[in-house]
Amino acid sequence: MRTLNKGLWLVILTLGLIHSANAILPIEKLDSYKGAKVFLVQTKALPMVDIEISIDAGDRYNPSNKSGLADMAAGLMSYGARGDKGVWTEAQIADEIADLGASIGVSAGGERTIMRIRSLSRKDLRDRAVQLAATMLSSPLYDAKILEREKQRSTTNLLEAETKPEFVLDRRFKKSVYGNYPLGNSPSVKSVSSVSVSDLMQFHKMFYRGDRIIISIVGDVDRIQAAEIAQLLLKKLPQSGPAIAALPTLGRSPIEGLSEREIQIPFDSQQAHIVMGMTAIARNNPDYFPLLVGNYVLGGGGFVSRLMSEVREKRGLAYSVFSYFAPGKDTGIFQAGLQTKNDQATLALEVLSSTIAKFIADGPAVSDLVAAKSNLVNGYPLRIDNNRKLLDNVSSIAWNDLPIDTMEIWTKQVEAVTLEQVTAAFQKYLAMDRMKIVVLGAKTKASP
Repeated sequence: MRTLNKGLWLVILTLGLIHSANAILPIEKLDSYKGAKVFLVQTKALPMVDIEISIDAGDRYNPSNKSGLADMAAGLMSYGARGDKGVWTEAQIADEIADLGASIGVSAGGERTIMRIRSLSRKDLRDRAVQLAATMLSSPLYDAKILEREKQRSTTNLLEAETKPEFVLDRRFKKSVYGNYPLGNSPSVKSVSSVSVSDLMQFHKMFYRGDRIIISIVGDVDRIQAAEIAQLLLKKLPQSGPAIAALPTLGRSPIEGLSEREIQIPFDSQQAHIVMGMTAIARNNPDYFPLLVGNYVLGGGGFVSRLMSEVREKRGLAYSVFSYFAPGKDTGIFQAGLQTKNDQATLALEVLSSTIAKFIADGPAVSDLVAAKSNLVNGYPLRIDNNRKLLDNVSSIAWNDLPIDTMEIWTKQVEAVTLEQVTAAFQKYLAMDRMKIVVLGAKTKASP
C-alpha cells in the first residue's frame, strides 16, 4: 500500500508539474503610481515573490567622456544608503539581506538599469526586503571612499579584460555597428576614473524617478499586496524631473565596401575570433517572429542550424557557430560568429559569409521551417517554468510595450509564420554589403 501511495504521489506531482509548465498565467496591469507602470503575475506555486524595477537609466545615457557612469550609479546602491533611522552601511545592507534569506541586486545594461528583489512572501519578511530596496533605490549614499575603491576595482578589471580576446572583440564589434550612437561607447580606464560623487548624484537625480520606472512582480501576492509593494518602493522617489534630451536615432548600417566594413585586430591568440553583423529591429517590430523563426534555421537552432551544418559538420572549421537577433526597446542588432584555428580563418569567414548570404537570398526550406516552428513551440514551456523566467518575460513585455497577452499568444504567433514572411523579412533587414566584420587573431581576407 505504501508503494502504491508513493507511486500515486509521483503521478500527481508529475501531472502538476506538466500543468504548471503549460498553463499560461495572465499578466495583470495595476494602477499607475507616481507615473510608474506596475504589472503582476500571481502564482501560488512557491511562497516567494520576485520583483523587478526597470529604470530607463541605462548605458545609453552616459556622457561620452564618462562611459561607465550608469553602471557605477547602479552598483554603488549596494554599498550604502541613507534610511529613516540613519545610514545603512555596506555591511549592514549585506547582513540584512542575509538575515531575510532574500536577494537584492542592481545592474545597468545598455537600455535600462534593473533592480531585482527575491524574498519570501510572508508579509513581515517581504516588507523588510522591499523597504531596504526602496532605501537603496531612493537614497544611495555614494560615499567618496567607496567610489574610489570601486573605481580602482573597475580599472583593474578593465585592464585584465583587455587581455581576453572575447572582450576586445565585443568592444570593437559594438563600436563598429553602433558607431556614434551611445551604445557604441564602452568604459575605459580614463572614463571610469573621471566619475565623481557629484556625477553620480546628478545622474541619479536626473533618471531615478517614477515616470521612468516599470515594476514587474511575480509570485505569491495578490493585487492589493502588489500595489503596496509598488507604493513602498516608490514612496521616496519623485514622480518626474527635468526634461531629458532625446537620444539620437540609430540608423541602418550603411552600405560600404569590404575594406570599410572589415576590421582586423592582431592578437596573440591560439584561435581566430570572427564576428559579423549589423543594426536590425526593435522588439516590437511586426517582423520579429519571422526573423526569430528564420534565425532558428540559420544559426539559432544549435546542431540543427544551417551554419552548424556548413561550418562544423561539413568542414570541421569550428566547434560551434551562432547567429542571433538582439532586439531592444528602441534598437537592435543581428550578430553571427565563430572561433576557428588561425590557419583556417579565411576559409571559415568565407563559409560564414556565404551561408548567411545564401539564406538571405533563398530563405529556409519548407521542412526546416516546420521543424523550427515545432522546436520553438514545444520548447516554450521551458521559458516560463519558474518565477524568475516568468519575471523575465513579464519585464520584457512591459519594457518593450508589447501586448499584455504576449505570453498567451506567443506560440500562435510562431505557428503563423510563413516561408514567404521569413524570406521577405531577412531580405528587408539584412544585407551582406552592410555587415560589419571583425576578425581578431590571425590576419585573414574576407570574401566579398
